[in-house]
Formats: sequence, structure tokens, C-alpha cells
Amino acid sequence: MFKPLSLFIGLRYVRAKRRNHFISFISLISMLGIALGVAVLITVISVMNGFDKELKDRILGMMPHVLVLGIEDQMQDWDLTQEVLLEQAEVSQVTPFVETQGLLSTPGVTRFVAITGIDPAYENPQSFLAQNMLMGSIDELESGSFNIVLGDQLASNLHVSIGDKVTLVIPEAALTPAGLIPRFKRFTVSGIFSVDYDYDAAFAYINMQDAQKIMRFSDGVTGLNVKLNDFYQAPSAGKAFFNLFQGQYRVYDWTFLNGTFFEAVKLEKTMMFIILTLIIAVAAFNILSMLVMVVTDKQADIAILRTMGAQPITITRIFMVQGCVIGIVGTLLGVVLGITLALNVTQLVSYLELALGSQLISSDVYYISYLPAELKLKDILTIAGISLGLSFFATLYPAWRASKTQIADALRYE
Repeated sequence: MFKPLSLFIGLRYVRAKRRNHFISFISLISMLGIALGVAVLITVISVMNGFDKELKDRILGMMPHVLVLGIEDQMQDWDLTQEVLLEQAEVSQVTPFVETQGLLSTPGVTRFVAITGIDPAYENPQSFLAQNMLMGSIDELESGSFNIVLGDQLASNLHVSIGDKVTLVIPEAALTPAGLIPRFKRFTVSGIFSVDYDYDAAFAYINMQDAQKIMRFSDGVTGLNVKLNDFYQAPSAGKAFFNLFQGQYRVYDWTFLNGTFFEAVKLEKTMMFIILTLIIAVAAFNILSMLVMVVTDKQADIAILRTMGAQPITITRIFMVQGCVIGIVGTLLGVVLGITLALNVTQLVSYLELALGSQLISSDVYYISYLPAELKLKDILTIAGISLGLSFFATLYPAWRASKTQIADALRYE
């Protein structure tokens, strides 16, 4: 005989054609509801993972993982500090830079800009900036050339392209016979980059030696840009570097510089997860409602099983099996559908935009012009576990109620 008995009867109840078609309909709706909830949750969380990854790649590709600055405006003997940092196992690259702010102007147009002086000799050819050059190259930022690389949005606002001249105005006065006047310098546009972020509209790069001349830094630099093998190690690495130099430098990591932004993204992801989980909770409530009606419909069957010697725990397990099967099937369907959607959501949105003839995702609003997705096994297992857990808990009350069925009352009118 097939054992255990509760599993056998529970599966028979799931497969059997019911006399009450309404109960069958609710069972189907419960299963589809769980599948839809799981699929939507996997897809949305994967898309939010994709957005999070894209933003981190773009922001952390342009900014330092750890920033080491001098106590004063300048950092002297930076080359020695650079050597010490490169000896650390978690460090992949250390580049000096000179930073200032000013105004870039062309006839009739003026824009605020953050200027960073870099040395191409220290830059990795595979760096994020080098890989996102639309025109020109960072190698053209030679000392004494006074070339400048602009973000594409900034270049568009200034109406300039490769070979055009722009004037940089530094907010520091120079004493002349005519009095105090702002310092300025003419630059030639030698490159244009695009990272589809705010950097494109407000950042520009020049040669580090040229920046030192403009800022009158002699051999000093503003600080060192430290890239790590794993940017998630930035908080601990920053503390380690501060202790390593015994407080000689100011040390900041990316979580300090942009941590609030990524915390907001994380909070949004968490709230979306909670909200969409309610879809699964509603489907689980449908399982509870369906099982309550099944228990009422099967009162006579329950009473007969009890008279044949079935224990209350056996009755409980029968209806738990029935509800759990619906939850398991719905969850598996949802996982398959969710994975399929998450893996193809970028193409699906592209096809939808093509069919509608309009752009649904604008880089002016979302920083990127497509819908990214990153599927994580941890998220799939978490969502599937929540779905199965809610389905299991939804069976407890109806199954307990079935085990409390009074035999005499159930058979009185049979």
C-alpha cells in the first residue's frame, strides 16, 4: 500500500475532478497568483540589481574607491605615499591628481566645471575613462599641450568639438598693474567622453603638470585616487590606510562620498521587495480560503477516515499536502517565468519601444537608456523560500480545523 497515507490522499484530492467547480477555480487562481507574484518579484528585483550595478560601475568607475588627501591644500612627496599604497594587497591602482573648479567658456556660453588634472602615464589603458572615450584619447593630454577632455554633454552645451578652443577661468585672482583679475587659460579640446551620468555635463580632464602650473602647486598634488580589487572593501581599506599613515592624510572612501545615494537605492529595492511580496501573500490567502472550503466540502470524507482509524495528525497532513502542492507548483512556475523574463527583459523593452515608436527609458531621467537586469541566485532562492513559506503557513489553519471535525456531526445527514 502507498505510504504515507496522508500524502496519497492529499495528492488524490489535488488530482481529482471536484464536484464543486468553484473550489477548483480558486485553486487555479491561487496557483497562478503565486506564479505571477514570484515571476514579477524575480523580474523587478533583477532589474533593480541591474540598475544598482550600472550606477555603481559608472559612478565608481569615474570616482576613487578611496581618496587620500593631504592635510593642507597640497600633498607633497606623494610618490612615496603612492609606493606604500601600491604595496597593499587590496590595492590595484593608485593615481595622483590635481583638482580644481572653474568656468569653461566659449563665445556666448559659460558653464561651471570640475577640472581634474591627471597623468596619462599613471592611467590604466583599460580604465573606465579610457574605455568611454567617444572621440580622441586621454594619451593626448601631454604636459605643456594644454589639451582638455570634456564630457559629451558639456561639449554639447559649449558647442565645441575636437580641435576647438575653450577658456578656463579659475576662481583665484591674480594681482596685475590693472588690479585683481581672474586667472584664465586657453585649452584645446582633444577628447570627448560619455558615461551617461552627471559627469558628462560637469567634468573635464587636463594634464596633471598643466594643472599644477595653473594652480601653482610646483610638484604637489591634490591627492591620490586609489582603486581597489573589490570596491566593497573600501570602508575597511580606508580605515587601514588612515592608520597606516598615522593620520598624516585625510582618507575618504566612496561610501562616505556617495553612500547616501546608494543607501537610497538599497532602501528603494527593499521597499519594492516588501510591496511585491504582498502579491504572493494574497495568493497564499487564496490557498487558505480554498482549503477552508475544501474542508467544509469533505466533512463526510474526513469523518469516514476517522472512523476507519485515521488519527487527527493524518487528517492535518492530508490538507497540508494539498495546499503545499499548489504552492510548490505555483512557485516553480513563477521561478521559471521570472528567470525567463529577467534574462530577456532588456530585449523585450527594446522591442516594445520599437513597436510604440517612443523611448520608454530616457538617460536624462534614469542615467541610462536601456533596462538592465542582473539575476542573482540568492534572490531567486529567497523569493522561492518566501513563497513556499507563505504557502505552508496558509495550510495550517484549514488543516487544523479539519483535524477537529466531529464525526457524529459530519455523518448526521449523510
